[in-house]
Amino acid sequence: MIPRTLFSAEHELFRDTVRRFLEQEAVPYHAQWEKDGHVDRNLWRKAGEAGLLCSHIPEAYGGMAADFLYSTVVIEEIGRLGLTGIGFSLHSDIVAPYLLHYGCEAIKQKYLPRLVSGELITAIAMTEPGAGSDLQGVKTTAVLEGDSYVINGSKTFITNGYLADLVVVVAKTDPKAGAKGTSLFLVEAGTPGFDKGKRLEKVGMKAQDTAELFFQDVRVPKENLLGQAGMGFAYLMQELPQERLTVGVGAIASARAALQWTLDYTRERKAFGKAIADFQNTRFKLAEMATELQIGQVFVDRCLELHLQGKLDVPTAAMLKYWGTDLQCKVLDECVQLHGGYGFMWEYPVARAWADSRVQRIYAGTNEIMKEIIARSLV
Repeated sequence: MIPRTLFSAEHELFRDTVRRFLEQEAVPYHAQWEKDGHVDRNLWRKAGEAGLLCSHIPEAYGGMAADFLYSTVVIEEIGRLGLTGIGFSLHSDIVAPYLLHYGCEAIKQKYLPRLVSGELITAIAMTEPGAGSDLQGVKTTAVLEGDSYVINGSKTFITNGYLADLVVVVAKTDPKAGAKGTSLFLVEAGTPGFDKGKRLEKVGMKAQDTAELFFQDVRVPKENLLGQAGMGFAYLMQELPQERLTVGVGAIASARAALQWTLDYTRERKAFGKAIADFQNTRFKLAEMATELQIGQVFVDRCLELHLQGKLDVPTAAMLKYWGTDLQCKVLDECVQLHGGYGFMWEYPVARAWADSRVQRIYAGTNEIMKEIIARSLV
């Protein structure tokens, strides 16, 4: 395997810390969290104490001002252990940047330290029952009345939605203006009119709480508007490359873990008097997966380099998201096949990872949308 030179000794020390934390605080409990439909809230506080949350946030707001590779380490270790219930990356790498980049100073002082500590769990409410990848089609509205905005609408498939204490809500401040009429708002749990629906029962990622959110005449102070009114779509477009990068990073990490599980299994499992790994078909399948994952890892690391330089553009992030998640699903399917009947048993991590992987090609923009983004950059 080509050595990864992107990570420093400090990054690898942090990786050891993250790995130990997850093995002690998450692995023993994840099966129960799958039954509960969400992780334990205490995990968030412990993660905050261990420095796993929002490491990129400036020290003035309680963070470490670390580079994105620290977030990458967290994503990769969660993927390696199959801990798909843990929504740290959405909180740290998707929601927190909106507050940091577009929130006023009062908003930053009020919320960011509590995001870093794990006191507050966050979510972002984009998707609606009638609007998924097409963010211009959202119907939720926010009308300015005096010193407050009044929000009405509903959202679905919201990760961290059930546990969330603070939600970034995508809403239309000018429904007739299309993309230019979209704005972003902060809404706290417990605000009158803001209700959470039941946790949604999914095919995979069963420990990740995913919920419907409802807004009926929810009144928030106008200071809770992030940035400028009507600029929400532009803000979303600016932040989506990092979101899609996180998905690609997690996809390759998960697939690499599945390959290792499959290597271990095929070496031990015997059929017709010899190890499964000794059959040519098995060896060729393993060789194909190892090669494709090496290519995928090199692409991930190049995208990380570009991101650290501020040069990761929208089409390249779309390429990683689409190709990486397609590869993840392909590898997981092959790994399940090589496990035989045991690959279909929920007690085996490869079965969970297979079920968990399928949604990767849907959220953060479907892979069909990713191809459209790439195509538009070519012509």
